[in-house]
Amino acid sequence: MKKRVKKGQHFLIDRGVIERIASYAELKNEDRVLEIGPGTGNLTEVLAPRVSRLYAVEVDPDLAAKLDRLGIQVINADALTVELPDYNKIVSNLPYQISSKITYRLISRPFELAVLMYQREFAMRMTAPVGSKRYGRLAMVVGHFCHAEILETVPKTAFRPVPSVNSAIIRLRPRLERPSVGAAKYMKLTEGLFFNRRKKVKNALAALGTSQEMLAELDRSLLEKRPDDLTPDEAALLAEALP
Repeated sequence: MKKRVKKGQHFLIDRGVIERIASYAELKNEDRVLEIGPGTGNLTEVLAPRVSRLYAVEVDPDLAAKLDRLGIQVINADALTVELPDYNKIVSNLPYQISSKITYRLISRPFELAVLMYQREFAMRMTAPVGSKRYGRLAMVVGHFCHAEILETVPKTAFRPVPSVNSAIIRLRPRLERPSVGAAKYMKLTEGLFFNRRKKVKNALAALGTSQEMLAELDRSLLEKRPDDLTPDEAALLAEALP
């Protein structure tokens, strides 16, 4: 069990929370659902009979083998690197230690709705307003791709083994209208900006190799801000303008 905790695996056992997660996902018979880190299958067995197809990506081979009893498609692989199947919704109690990386991967792909469990502090950072103490690259990127809302806080006693912190359920809906900058370009820019988050945007961009000639063509009001004062759309405008 200690090994699984190191992997960030804390298994959700509270039936009430599990049922509410399924309800938040607004499941329909025709849905194709992706679940990352199903673990012992407590959420999986509630989702499976409500949708047309459920893909469960589980890195632990022992846990993956036990999920076969549910008659779903089990993918025994690392969710960060495996080729993901065709789905329209994502419902998961995500492993804590891959929260950032898997979130960036999932939201940059097409989907209709996602209901995801995170550590509560992580969820607060995901939904932090521009300019606030918690606002950073995570909130900027999530805000670019999605509308995010915290649905409820889940006490740590809902899990086994019991983690050290509470969790939160977040629902994500893709933004239908947003700047058309490519996902890879946006991700690269935001990473660079927040690597230099204490600098003004103009200095952060210069540190990333942007020429003075190019800086002169950009919106001066944006260049005078610091990265954590940029809205997701303002960052997108900069990304669009840069080569």
